[in-house]
Amino acid sequence: MKFILTATVLSTAAAFAPAPTARQSTSIAAEKEMSKALPFVPRPKLLDGTLPGDVGFDPFGFGGADKESLMNMREAELKHSRLAMLAAVGWPLAELFDKKIAGFFGLEPALTSTGASPSVLNGG
Repeated sequence: MKFILTATVLSTAAAFAPAPTARQSTSIAAEKEMSKALPFVPRPKLLDGTLPGDVGFDPFGFGGADKESLMNMREAELKHSRLAMLAAVGWPLAELFDKKIAGFFGLEPALTSTGASPSVLNGG
């Protein structure tokens, strides 16, 4: 038990260690540096490893042409991922508490006849 606890603490501490920012040099100067995420694709010029989790994954070039557009896309990705996480939690909660909330406000429940939230996915 102590071993598992120690291993857990050490592995979580490693998650907060700073990412190495030193670049590796190649023996041939003309050779392009390859992406760590996709080793067969050259590393995008804006993704130089300074951002957390940056391993050079931008195969379609969504990062943009300058640092400002890269940071704008990064912020948009964070906002959309947080909204998706809230939606993943909210959907089942809406099905669980719809009847209680609707009854509290004196409204008819909006669930389908099977008790699911109405959506395009379930025909509601």
